Amino acid sequence: MTDLSLDGRTGLPDHLRVLLADYPRAGWAADPQFHGLVSFWLERHMMFRQIMGHLSRETEGFLDGARDPRGFAQGVARYGGLFVNQLHGHHQIEDQHYFPILRDREPRIERGFDLLDADHHALDGILDRFVAQANAAIQGAGGPDPKAAAGALHTGLADLERLIDRHLTDEEDLIVPVILRDGPGGLG
Repeated sequence: MTDLSLDGRTGLPDHLRVLLADYPRAGWAADPQFHGLVSFWLERHMMFRQIMGHLSRETEGFLDGARDPRGFAQGVARYGGLFVNQLHGHHQIEDQHYFPILRDREPRIERGFDLLDADHHALDGILDRFVAQANAAIQGAGGPDPKAAAGALHTGLADLERLIDRHLTDEEDLIVPVILRDGPGGLG
């Protein structure tokens, strides 16, 4: 049996990619249904990816000595808090509003919504770990061994970035084709 957990999968299984064949990613931006909800939603996903990249670069800069402790701590607090709060809100809207409607629109991919819901639950624990690592790095930035906690944060960020990208990519591949096919009615 294929491992479909967030940490175990490398993409959606073929039976959940049925609409992606008719609505390939390369053609999304040209689709008349793209502008509005789809482009907004994808921009939110891009924002999450960009914040993750920024946090990784900030941490690498601190570990390399190019970033001062105070600036590093402030950046991690600011962008880390933004990331966690925005991602929780984003997932809450998806779970409570978008997913139930989209699940009813395309029964062939119903299992995909269960998969995304499981991702959201898995990400809650992973985000808790990130918050603990970020707080330790912030508190340790001015301490006697500031790079120890920052190193743990850097390792955790690499894992979080990988898992967030897997989740967002799979979510996009599952959901965008449904909205392009049916339009955003009832979602916005």
